[in-house]
Amino acid sequence: MKNQKLSYLYALIAVFLWSTVASAFKLSLEYLSPIQLVLYAVITSIIILFMILLYQKKLNKILEHFKRRFLFILFLGILNPFLMYIVLFQAYDLLPVQEAQTINYTWALTLTYLSIPLLKQKLKIEDFFAGLICYVGVLIIATKGDPFSLDFTNSYGVFLALLSTIFWSLYWIYNTKIKADPVIGLFCNFLIALPLIAIYIYFTEGFSIPDIKGIYGAVYVGLFEMSITFLFWLKAMSLTSSTTKIANLIFIAPFISLIFIYFIVKETILLSTIVGLCLIIFGLFIQQFGHLIYTKK
Repeated sequence: MKNQKLSYLYALIAVFLWSTVASAFKLSLEYLSPIQLVLYAVITSIIILFMILLYQKKLNKILEHFKRRFLFILFLGILNPFLMYIVLFQAYDLLPVQEAQTINYTWALTLTYLSIPLLKQKLKIEDFFAGLICYVGVLIIATKGDPFSLDFTNSYGVFLALLSTIFWSLYWIYNTKIKADPVIGLFCNFLIALPLIAIYIYFTEGFSIPDIKGIYGAVYVGLFEMSITFLFWLKAMSLTSSTTKIANLIFIAPFISLIFIYFIVKETILLSTIVGLCLIIFGLFIQQFGHLIYTKK
């Protein structure tokens, strides 16, 4: 029972911290370009993860991990953080933050759909209905409550937000094929992606002295989006007696996030966003628990 209480505590800390990052993305992008935000956040994350591995006395395992799986680590690093965060931050730069973060929560559904061809999983009826409901929610959010008009706030931004869910899902699908310490794996992915990010920024916009406020934001993102929060979540999952109970807590995050968006970013939360978010959460709920309905029948 004590472990379960600690599990809830760690999970709620992770959920709270993840609820703040959408606002941090948007505020940071006022001072940094999307690729600059990726660069400085990844550097922060590498430093933090290195310190954690140093504390855990696991630095000797990093070289072994690289030697055994270099090409696969490179592939994962290209997916996350390179492609995923460049695309995600570009979406946040183009869209109202409430739209970008809500659409991004459909990644769990994308993960299910990509698992069908890549992991040979079967499409279930609840997955079909979950997808229909979730993407209706996305349509309502993206059109500000007028889905039949197909008049998007920024169609390219919506496309990028949905594309980021593909990269994120592919990362987690292929990450399951590596049996390695998750902290070592994440550190190596970020380390190998850093020169790719530097090369990309050099050839696209060049290096420049960033605004210090942007650096503060990037450090926050590196800490609470990419590294420390991930460890809180892993700890919660390792202590719980039911991974489902812990995993379902993530559904709280987008609603808490809207509160931060309203008070910190000063963005008016639209009714269409709330309706669309509720549809997305309801769709994901059906995806997770729909099989229980059919089992009972």
